[in-house]
Amino acid sequence: MTESGSKLRIFKILKIIISSLLITVLLLFTIAAIRTLSLDVNAGLQLAHWEKTNNKSLVIDHHQREELLANFKEAIRIPTVSFSNTEINTTALLEFDRFLRKAFPTVFSSSLVHHELVGNYSHLFWVKGSQPELVPYMLLAHIDVVPASESDGWEAPPFSAKEIDGFIYGRGTIDDKNSLMGILQALEYLLLKGYAPRRGFYIGLGHDEEINGLNGAMNIVRVLKQRGVQLLFVMDEGLTISDGIIPGLEGPAALIGLSEKGQAAVKLSVSVAPGHASMPPRETSIGILATAGNLNTSLLVYLCTYSLLLISYLLLILCLQFSFPLKFIMSNLWLFSPLLSRILERKPVSNAFVRTTTAVTFFNAGVKINVIPSLAEAYVNLRIHSAQSVEEVLDIIKDTVGDQRVKVELVDGFDPLPISGADEKAFGFQIIKKTVLDLFPTVTVAPGICIGNTDSRHFVDLTKNIYRFSPAWFKPGDPERFHGINERISTKNYEEMIVFYFNLIQNCDIRKLPEPHSSVHEL
Repeated sequence: MTESGSKLRIFKILKIIISSLLITVLLLFTIAAIRTLSLDVNAGLQLAHWEKTNNKSLVIDHHQREELLANFKEAIRIPTVSFSNTEINTTALLEFDRFLRKAFPTVFSSSLVHHELVGNYSHLFWVKGSQPELVPYMLLAHIDVVPASESDGWEAPPFSAKEIDGFIYGRGTIDDKNSLMGILQALEYLLLKGYAPRRGFYIGLGHDEEINGLNGAMNIVRVLKQRGVQLLFVMDEGLTISDGIIPGLEGPAALIGLSEKGQAAVKLSVSVAPGHASMPPRETSIGILATAGNLNTSLLVYLCTYSLLLISYLLLILCLQFSFPLKFIMSNLWLFSPLLSRILERKPVSNAFVRTTTAVTFFNAGVKINVIPSLAEAYVNLRIHSAQSVEEVLDIIKDTVGDQRVKVELVDGFDPLPISGADEKAFGFQIIKKTVLDLFPTVTVAPGICIGNTDSRHFVDLTKNIYRFSPAWFKPGDPERFHGINERISTKNYEEMIVFYFNLIQNCDIRKLPEPHSSVHEL
């Protein structure tokens, strides 16, 4: 073959390759465009014929509003603080018990409601249904709160429940006395209106959620197991209605947690011979440990990069209404998931949704200014994404450290929770979604992952469907209030929460979900 013939043949081959690549790109773009244009996140059961539509309505008058706000403020003023696994404010918990009985007299006196104390301070309510063949569900909330001090910079004392510009300030206003009081207030109003449920349900109020629920939620589970109870679904605190928090998202989104992250505490330690600071060796225990883990930088980057977690149907962000070009990216994760990962990792809130995170929370070393310490220790808190396990993350840390002088120990931990259903047959998810959209029709509802841990994780033996959601509105700056300073809720939002639970309980009275009106976008 002549030289010109060889060149022509190479040119033809390149032409075929380039043409094939262009056709492939065009085909992928066409598929992606069709998926983007067909995205309808609230399609499906919302247009279907629901079995029960004659719910009682709740219109809160001026007197009721004053009363419910007064009750809520009193709940915030009771300092039900869990300080540690061995220190809780039992005096406040007993006071809170007396308060609940006074605030919700109908709940505690109704023949439909059976109440009992569990673990001395937790509360378990059973609201009997008229059709016992319908599997019951459970609403969870917790009584205790984390510590708070006015000296940290609060605009109002953290247990004052002071109202400023339409917001009630105080520890527990969003974690989690808003849900607790909202659920009981809704039930009080329903009972006063003569409501009797078809589907029975439980309400569980744990007293030690902030210290792992070992005596509250776990004892409630024990009681239910002894009685052979199985639950249709469980709903607990968790994700909220986010507005202006997720970059690129147009409008508010109600994020319903299908799972929650696992958690682990890992100890890194280095032990070497001590020495005098005037004659330092090339490497000290502190230097070795800092280099090995690089504290909040190297370890975090390694986990974020190399234990990259799949962004799938599980993540709420996939089906939200974003502006272009983000909407194009979000609706085609099969093509753009690596790019999306880079976008989401820019902010701490969205970064926590898509990967395992690490934070060095303790560092101990040294006893005297002129003594090189023999021992250096660092403790790392890990929040483990559903795509990973404690064991996998521990292996990654050991590989990252890569130094035999650094001892890596798992102090304690547990794997991420199972993923609950979110399709058109998932009763709990669809009921929560319907209730949200009935109350907030402009909100996008989507599944997500709860980045914190809740009492609901103890209920996995009682149901396969656990949802973490609270109809509290979070706007920019609000996530930092969670366990932080100036925790608050608007009086309007607290009232909305009561209406939400009022409607949710009634919506659960259907025997089964309707057939979908139209097919849902294939996520």
